[in-house]
Amino acid sequence: MTTIARMQRANRGTQFRAYRLHGSDPSLLDPFMGVDHAWMSAPTFPPHPHAGFSAVTYLFLDSETGIANRDSQGNRTLIEPGGLHWTAAGRGVVHEENPAVLGSTTHLLQIFINLPANRQNAAPFSLTLQPRDVPVVQRPGARVRVPLGAFGDARSPLSPPTEVTLLDVTLEPFAELEVPIHAGQRAFFMPIFGSAEIDGKAFGLDDLGAPVMPTAVDATTHKLVAKADGIKAAVFIGKPLYQPVLSNGPMAFATKENLVAAAAAYHRGDMGSL
Repeated sequence: MTTIARMQRANRGTQFRAYRLHGSDPSLLDPFMGVDHAWMSAPTFPPHPHAGFSAVTYLFLDSETGIANRDSQGNRTLIEPGGLHWTAAGRGVVHEENPAVLGSTTHLLQIFINLPANRQNAAPFSLTLQPRDVPVVQRPGARVRVPLGAFGDARSPLSPPTEVTLLDVTLEPFAELEVPIHAGQRAFFMPIFGSAEIDGKAFGLDDLGAPVMPTAVDATTHKLVAKADGIKAAVFIGKPLYQPVLSNGPMAFATKENLVAAAAAYHRGDMGSL
């Protein structure tokens, strides 16, 4: 049965506004832990740690500038509009992201994705995808960018530590798109602009609804149909990890022992600093 999750507004001053989708039940979005659909025009979050999961930033093409990403591993990356950066925090890393040109607005998804328990204490690393390397699928009335995973014959060149799919979908008014889901996977749909129906169930940004589909027992297909205003939507697909999620906010592990150890490591300075 389809669940309609509700996004929450999460603003910080005038320089950061967001729609946040974080399940109170960690199993709701598994293997995803939450998504922020945000606009940022000035530094908002100081350097902060992550451990036990991955923090992924995807910039929409309409961003006025890129994101300057840096971390305590020494990485310095410019995430360009249309590009993606994946930080696999593993046992711990400190990072920071700010608009590359202050005062210009970035339009982004910040996606938090769980790591398999046997990779949560691995060394941190990052992956970057340039906009020109994102596959694009054109269908009648539809354009689909594929920064992660696969859609049709298109496949992202990235091989992340948690296998997931992210689709940036734009549909013209009343256009349709079939989204296939493999057995054992689940999908959810986050409206960016406009409104649509998924399998006949309406959702859109006006009511902050985000449909979450049940895990597919067999391979299935969901039918996305845009309404009169068209829709831009982010589609998230993944296979649940079915593991505990114990979190203190910036860190999340499958065991309390690892969570406590990571917090202690951060306070000792073992994760480095910026």
